[in-house]
Amino acid sequence: MKTIFRYLKPFVPRMSLGLTIKFIGSVMDLLLPWILSYIIDEVAPTKDLPRVFLWGGAMVAAALLAWGTNILANRMAAWVAQHTTESIRHDLFAKISSLSCAQVDAFSIPSLESRLTTDTYQIHQMLGMMQRIGIRAPILLVGGVLITLTLDPVLTLVLVCTLPFIGVLVYSVSKKGVPLYVQLQQSVDAMVRTVRETISGIRVIKALSKVDYEKERFAGVNAGVSAKEAKAGITMALTNPLMNLFLNLGLTAVIVAGAYRVNAGLTQPGKIIAFLSYFTIILNAMMAMTRIFVSFSRSSASGGRIAQVLAAPADLAPVSAPQEDSPYHVEFDNVSFSYHKTEPNVENIRFRLRPGETLGVIGATGCGKSTLVNLLMRLYDADTGKIAIGGRPIRSIPPEELHTKFGVVFQNDALFADTIYENIDFGRGLPREEIEKAARCAQAMEFISALPEGFEHRLTSKGTNLSGGQKQRVLLARALAGRPEILILDDSSSALDYRTDAALRAALRKEYAGVTTVIIAQRVSSIYHADHILVLDEGRELGYGSHQDLMEGCEVYREIATSQMGRGSGSAASTNTSERGLA
Repeated sequence: MKTIFRYLKPFVPRMSLGLTIKFIGSVMDLLLPWILSYIIDEVAPTKDLPRVFLWGGAMVAAALLAWGTNILANRMAAWVAQHTTESIRHDLFAKISSLSCAQVDAFSIPSLESRLTTDTYQIHQMLGMMQRIGIRAPILLVGGVLITLTLDPVLTLVLVCTLPFIGVLVYSVSKKGVPLYVQLQQSVDAMVRTVRETISGIRVIKALSKVDYEKERFAGVNAGVSAKEAKAGITMALTNPLMNLFLNLGLTAVIVAGAYRVNAGLTQPGKIIAFLSYFTIILNAMMAMTRIFVSFSRSSASGGRIAQVLAAPADLAPVSAPQEDSPYHVEFDNVSFSYHKTEPNVENIRFRLRPGETLGVIGATGCGKSTLVNLLMRLYDADTGKIAIGGRPIRSIPPEELHTKFGVVFQNDALFADTIYENIDFGRGLPREEIEKAARCAQAMEFISALPEGFEHRLTSKGTNLSGGQKQRVLLARALAGRPEILILDDSSSALDYRTDAALRAALRKEYAGVTTVIIAQRVSSIYHADHILVLDEGRELGYGSHQDLMEGCEVYREIATSQMGRGSGSAASTNTSERGLA
């Protein structure tokens, strides 16, 4: 919680003012029973109406002052809680955005979503409650006990005897409650993950008639959340009935002892009435403190989860390394990597690309094609080997510099609920002519021009109001619009027809001739024109060379090419003819 409380420092002056106002209001609440006792015992017997009205007016004034100060203090508390939580969410979102992919994998996306939403909500609730009740309840409790001591010390001792039992109860229950709320938040993470999987795969689920299965799976996860929440809630709920028991037993003892003391002439009826009012105030203060302990127990678990993310170290900080003179733009030298550090996902990968050259990567699903892209952009660090751009090891290039070198279309890329223009510009403030040029090269201008609003046509989230081919062309335009040094196309033309794919490749060669390109594809027609082609299988290189070299020396590549393009695909002449026909 130390990490969370440091966010309160900028608001200390406002909090101090609010707490001062809350203190004044609490003191006014404590004065009311005392004034009532004074009226009953001292003023009423004199039958002096002006004094009765005077002290009655004092009660009204104290009540109004207590009402007004509490409202004002509560509004200030809500403001502080709101802006503190806003700061926490801002920094947490920024931190999540800066996490490496390995750290995101370790935390998991559902867990990060839960920490950014549910956990920060718990912090917001706790901060507001601590300022509203966390100050008022102790003042009423301590003030009530002190005032009752002035009224009747003997009856106060009867009340005080119940407090140690209540203290032990609150401590014991809170100590058990915090671990239970940690487990509850972990089960909420699991539920969020299940919901994400179901929503993202809803079409497959319906196509395979697995709706009932997914309902049962969600019901199981949901039941787990309910069970953990019930267990934590029941544990913390034990505080209320037991506190009521202790306090009401004390109240009964006070009434019995007070009756004897009134009969013996040791105290006055007004003091007994005031004492009972103070006892009710003390009872409500203790109940409020119980709610605070429940909220603090839950929020401390959430605060710990938030602090874990905020305290995560920078995983991919730049490392100083000498720059070498190299004629190559992109170099992979014996690169190996494993996501889980068990079996390598890619192993001993080597290739070199000169500026403006194109590398095609092909292989079965899961063979490590996208992993090469992740390593080249330093979304992950290679376990062994060296990756360099322009002779500079990528570990020595600051991320903000490294990532501006790339234009990339990922295999599962995203479009946002905004205009086509803003989706292509992506907040970079690019000139309009560059965006239009990129759209033409990506073969997107044809369908954009046909839309009534053109570039101002608004997309839905994930671009669901576009076809698969249209989405890929907008994503290609986004990658090209920044005029990157290195263009990465990760299976980005799978939804394009052969004619559009060929037109795209021709436009890339003409408009972006100096850009080094890495194309990951499932179709040989998308990469056979590349200067170099890398064939992967289970993370290992099966072949490397030009299309013609691989047709002659790599059986796997030859089988793929023959099955997709026919037996005539082996000659350079036939491939060129095929390309001209498609274009």
